[in-house]
Amino acid sequence: MRTLSYRINLRKEPEGGYTVLVPALPGCVTYGKTVEEAIEMARDAIKGYVESLIEDGEAVPADEELIECRLTVETHA
Repeated sequence: MRTLSYRINLRKEPEGGYTVLVPALPGCVTYGKTVEEAIEMARDAIKGYVESLIEDGEAVPADEELIECRLTVETHA
């Protein structure tokens, strides 16, 4: 058993709730009605995603391989 750590992004949805994206795990997306539920759903989604990779003999991506930054742009919109 090993411990893995992943960053998640929570996006507040206009209809309510939060969509969760896991940048290091493409396609790993989930949803929760509250922040707490979204985080718990993300934990479950990440665990299932990683277990599926291991079962399929695929490499498990490390979050440390990502570079995270925020860009600010000006538009004329």
